[in-house]
Amino acid sequence: MRIKRNIAVAGALTALALGTTTAVATTASAAPNVTPQGVCGSAYKTVNSAPIGSLGTVYLTYNSSNGKNCVATIRANPGKATYVSAYLYVPDTDEWAGDDGNYTSYAGPVYAYGKAHCVSWGGSINNVYVSVENSNCASLKEHRVTGIR
Repeated sequence: MRIKRNIAVAGALTALALGTTTAVATTASAAPNVTPQGVCGSAYKTVNSAPIGSLGTVYLTYNSSNGKNCVATIRANPGKATYVSAYLYVPDTDEWAGDDGNYTSYAGPVYAYGKAHCVSWGGSINNVYVSVENSNCASLKEHRVTGIR
């Protein structure tokens, strides 16, 4: 299972790094005033976020009733389809979810069970990315990386 997860994570990170335009099953659509709760669901509360330069923000949300986290990357200025990605990884359980493609407004939602676990998450818009490792857990200090590919 760990080998499969390592391959999946390596493939996802490679896709993010190369800025591929492969879309997965989730389809994001253009919508004015998109919110994390509008993407993930009204029961999900924003627990963390990270700006992706001036292009948008990636949001980590949490639903306390089911213990799931959700990540959505939302563009600041929706419009012409461009590369957008979102990912969520729970190291303790090897659960990973991701979405990427050419979207007009947002990528995601991606969900993973995260109750009582540290999570790693992030996203990108065009060639600007952000990743947050060891987030939202008391025992470890989170590590943020923002860059341009």
